[in-house]
Amino acid sequence: MPLPASAIPAPPQENETAEAVHENREMLALLARRRSTKVGHLIEPGPSDEQVNALLRLAARVPDHGKLGPWRFVIIAGEARARAGEALAGVIAKDERVDESRLATARGLLLRAPVCVMVVSSAAPHPKIPEWEQQLSSGAACYGLLLAAHAMGFAGCWLTEWPTYDARARAALNLKEHERIAGFVYLGTPSVQATERFRADLASRVSRF
Repeated sequence: MPLPASAIPAPPQENETAEAVHENREMLALLARRRSTKVGHLIEPGPSDEQVNALLRLAARVPDHGKLGPWRFVIIAGEARARAGEALAGVIAKDERVDESRLATARGLLLRAPVCVMVVSSAAPHPKIPEWEQQLSSGAACYGLLLAAHAMGFAGCWLTEWPTYDARARAALNLKEHERIAGFVYLGTPSVQATERFRADLASRVSRF
């Protein structure tokens, strides 16, 4: 049973002691077994509006050099999923070799889960903060949202997919010219429990300087 939004403590006020470091075996267990759920296995119920807002408050607590907030969240839920899908279908409607099957796939892209959060990177040139660091913060926001959703009791997955790399699609989803999609984070209840998958060999990727 997913936790209610009220289960999440209020954030500390500015300059208040955050008590950010403490032992938490449940958190370690979540990280040790964290696993995305395939988007095709995400069903109702998804998080409520109140739960989504609470999750976004947690997702926004990411490393952010310069306190720029170089990201924003677009909630795509309810009938908005179909509207966004129609917009994406309109993008490719006149492309070569586009048939009704591809149009139907585009229309249904965001209907595959109860809730989708589009995490938008608004990284831009800055006199002190490299754009790369701003982009990394956006990626951290995607992962933070996924972890928070799992801790609340929902399943999720973080995908990019073709609209991320199509300027026309980004415009159709109301992104500004300099903005990019860091990811679509799909959220819902798992219809099938995720099983462990192959993981990159850690030993070959760790060294000491």
